[in-house]
Amino acid sequence: MKKKQFKTESKRLLDLMINSVYTNKDIFLRELISNASDALDKLHFRTLTDNSGAAAGELTIRITPDKQARTLTIEDNGIGMTKDELENNLGTIAKSGTLAFRDENAGEGEGESALPEVIGQFGVGFYSAFMVAKKITVLSRAYGSDEANLWTSEGLDGYTVEPAEKDGRGTVITVYLKDNEGEESYDKYLETYTLRELVRKYSDYIRWPIKMLVETTRMKEHECECEHDHEDGECECGHEHKEPEYETVTEDQTLNSMVPLWRRNKAELTDEDYNGFYSDKFHDYEDPLAHIHTKAEGGVTYNAILYFPASAPYNFYSKNYKRGLQLYSNGVMIMESCEDMLPEYFGFVKGLVDSPDISLNISREMLQQNRQVRAIANGLKKKIKAELESMLKDDREKYEKFFKAFGLSLKYGIYESYGMEAENLADLLLFRSAKQDKQITLQEYLDAFEPNQTEIYYACGESPEMVRSLPQYKYLIDKGYDVLLMTDNVDEFMTKMMNGYKGKPFKSITDSDINAQSEDEKKAMAEKQEENKELIEAVKAALGDRVKEVRLSSRLSDSPAALTSEGPLSLEMEKVLSEMPLGGDAKAERILELNPEHPVFAALVKAKNEGGDLEGYAKLLYNQALMMAGLRIDDPAEFARAINALIVK
Repeated sequence: MKKKQFKTESKRLLDLMINSVYTNKDIFLRELISNASDALDKLHFRTLTDNSGAAAGELTIRITPDKQARTLTIEDNGIGMTKDELENNLGTIAKSGTLAFRDENAGEGEGESALPEVIGQFGVGFYSAFMVAKKITVLSRAYGSDEANLWTSEGLDGYTVEPAEKDGRGTVITVYLKDNEGEESYDKYLETYTLRELVRKYSDYIRWPIKMLVETTRMKEHECECEHDHEDGECECGHEHKEPEYETVTEDQTLNSMVPLWRRNKAELTDEDYNGFYSDKFHDYEDPLAHIHTKAEGGVTYNAILYFPASAPYNFYSKNYKRGLQLYSNGVMIMESCEDMLPEYFGFVKGLVDSPDISLNISREMLQQNRQVRAIANGLKKKIKAELESMLKDDREKYEKFFKAFGLSLKYGIYESYGMEAENLADLLLFRSAKQDKQITLQEYLDAFEPNQTEIYYACGESPEMVRSLPQYKYLIDKGYDVLLMTDNVDEFMTKMMNGYKGKPFKSITDSDINAQSEDEKKAMAEKQEENKELIEAVKAALGDRVKEVRLSSRLSDSPAALTSEGPLSLEMEKVLSEMPLGGDAKAERILELNPEHPVFAALVKAKNEGGDLEGYAKLLYNQALMMAGLRIDDPAEFARAINALIVK
């Protein structure tokens, strides 16, 4: 029989489609099962609307691997195809019989007879099988017809259609697998385990049963002489049982669960239902902290179930962690991890989205430009934020557990968006309050503002204990101000990006221009600065370009000296950057502040007036201030010599 060429489309189109539209060979089975499901949907719809009174009977999809022939068969007893339909649907690449069926029957039926949500609307899914097949045959007999036809193709060279014999309606697709090539093994598609896993992964929620004959081993049952049924061993009446014997049997198993949890009515589901689904689907031994079950209709239609895990995975904050939601189209998985459904700062959310508005055959590149995907993502983002706000308000203990696990992700969301997401995320942040000794929100910090307070004070360090040891800390606490204790590396960078909260600027306690001193304090310090001008200049000369400035300060409490900074780079930012491979040269504009009320300052004055080692003292104080700030000492050997000199005096 003479081969016919594919209509309209060139060989290059078929080649590009197989190698570009699809990059994962496993999904060919998903596509063929989806086509079979569509055929069953069409038959079910037809028998309800053609007034023939004919019953469709049990509608099923059957998978049959044949290791000897190296074929995989996908069979359905659906609506089938005529000769013309075989040529039109399979002879033209990107021609979708399903889409045509949907268009022709739009608006038909109500209730059970309503038009089904058919899956394949793009028309190229069938050809994905050529990724694994050297030959494909399609034997089909249309509903209501006595004739059957066989479509055969080896890919690029075209196809043939010829009369054939088939009992009953439906379609049988036989995939003749390619020969194994190097590390590429096609034999796996003949293994029961692989086929079961692929169905479970991609087609678990197809509405029709997907069946396969499966060989299993089971223990033979034995009865003792007393006709008691017992397990192997001795029964109560003393009769000896035989050793256990096993037999291999072939069972017809249904591979898919068919009913998606997310399509069930929320009122019918319990927390146990949701938690069980979460454990089974996402393999987490802990119950989730919360879940969201949402449905949207209108401009874009989708069902979604989202979960907040109780703990962060060990690699959550690494590049190896795979973020994203599972993406389905009418119960068929399109993508196992769709990153475009969530902003990265909500990457801790696990779950899935099912939408009939998204093409089953959409590629990752097309997905990024898809209007429906953007609309769904925006809706989910609002739902997640609303759930977190509700948890923060109604279950503070649970929210604090969540924030301990994933708060860092929210902070990075603000930092990495250059503050663009601050308005969206700022109210969800928690920080430890020095004054209240508990986690508080920024709004709760503002609610406890002192009458004359104009700034939000915070301090960064490796731990709350280290922060409390900073010289400037005690001064603010003694004045009644609260200080937010920040211990994450990103905190200092995040606050700079936020540019304040509700009109109040953030101010690190190590900033040089902190606005906590009274006018009287400022005036008195200015006078002392002038009185000790020569001493301050001498200390600055001793330190050279290690510091930008030396000044007196009234906010060091019982410490003789401390470092502060001014400019865009803070001391904490310098410390974090210095620990990075490419950040070692980043330096803040350091200012050495001296406490004129401390006995050490009197020693400096004496050294200047009596020709003492003012330069050595200045360097010693500077190194001490570096240590207090958590920064590296420039010259540890010099520091050690200075300490030794003091000891032997």
